Amino acid sequence: MYQFFVEPEQIQDKTIVITGGDVNHIKNVLRMQPGDEIAVSNGVDGKEYRCGIAEFRDDQVICTLRFVKEDGLELPSRVYLFQGLPKADKMELIIQKAVELGAYQVIPVATKRSVVKLDTKKAKGKLARWQAIAEAAAKQSKRRIVPEVASVMTMREAVGYARNMQVKCIPYELAEGMAHTRELIESIEPGQEVAVFIGPEGGFEESEIQLAMEAGIIPVTMGKRILRTETAGFTMLSWIMYQLEGNA
Repeated sequence: MYQFFVEPEQIQDKTIVITGGDVNHIKNVLRMQPGDEIAVSNGVDGKEYRCGIAEFRDDQVICTLRFVKEDGLELPSRVYLFQGLPKADKMELIIQKAVELGAYQVIPVATKRSVVKLDTKKAKGKLARWQAIAEAAAKQSKRRIVPEVASVMTMREAVGYARNMQVKCIPYELAEGMAHTRELIESIEPGQEVAVFIGPEGGFEESEIQLAMEAGIIPVTMGKRILRTETAGFTMLSWIMYQLEGNA
């Protein structure tokens, strides 16, 4: 079942209008025909609008609503991944997999050890690219929303953004005790906001860990081995997904 995203205003009663690049994809790549069924989400309400293609226009695909599914496919807690800017194109992979694993939002963070430095012009182009990757991953994994990739924040801005979230952790190579990590993950309850801070290559500086701790962000260990920045994020999100969906 192919899935597409539309704006909420493109769903009116029994009629759903698809526009933009998806029109060409449906008509000329997938070669779909009137009567074929597709899934549509508005990226906001978490619902799947199952509809049939009614007709093709030059720049629109007109669909007729058949029924609405409310399966609760999203995690019961909103998980925010604060990712220290990594080298090269690793951020693209991180965003793709974070969306697949259920992250609600990905926040790129410019830390002291981040090698990548984005000026305003580069950041704008990167952000558009990253958001497109998030949308593609949401379609592939049948998400009902498109997670937002936020604008790049400084570490201080990121810590301030996470301050009021109920569960906050920051994997740190000097932290000890997997039992403490397990206890924190098992404490997550549905409806809570969860912040996960992941450092870039080279990790966080001690002053950044101190800044995080002052805001109630708890240093945790991820085991005896040092993980790459992309592996650390995937691991934490996987543990959290297992915990949340295991209790569903």
